[in-house]
Amino acid sequence: MRRLLPHPLLAIAFLVLWLLLTESVSPGAILLGIVLAIAGSAVLAGLGFPKGMPARLRPVPGLLRDVLVEVVRSNNAVARIILQTREPGERRSGFVQIPLDMRSPHGLSALACILTATPGTVWVDYDAKGGVMLLHVLDLVDEETWVRTIKDKWERRLMEIFE
Repeated sequence: MRRLLPHPLLAIAFLVLWLLLTESVSPGAILLGIVLAIAGSAVLAGLGFPKGMPARLRPVPGLLRDVLVEVVRSNNAVARIILQTREPGERRSGFVQIPLDMRSPHGLSALACILTATPGTVWVDYDAKGGVMLLHVLDLVDEETWVRTIKDKWERRLMEIFE
C-alpha cells in the first residue's frame, strides 16, 4: 500500500483540493481526483518529498505570521526606496554572504522561498559544502545586521521545524 500511496495524507489533501476546485462530488470528479491524488503522491515521492510531518509544527503559525508581516513591511520599504529621488550612485544594493548552520534541504528550500518572496531580497546562491548562502539586498546598509536577521529570525525557527 505504501508503494502505491507513499504519502496518504497528501493524497487526501490533493483529492479534497480537487473536489473543491471542480465544485463537484460527482462520481467522475471523485474518480479523476483519486487518480490525480495517487499520481501527485507518486511524483512527490520521486522528488524526495519527506515522508511524515516536519519535526515540530508548533512554530509554524508564528513563522507564517512573521513572514506575512515581513512581506508587507518590505513592500512598503521597497516602495519608499524606489519612489525617493536619489542620485543613481546613492543606491546601496549589494550581496551578503551568510553562513548557515541548517542542512535540511526542506528547511533551506523554505528559507529560499521566504527570502525571495520578501521584496528587496533575493536568494542568489548556496554553497552546500561551506554552508554559505549568497543573498542580494536592494538597500544594503549593514551586512552584519542582515546576517543576524537571517540567522536569528528565520534560520533558527526553520531549524526548530525541520531539524
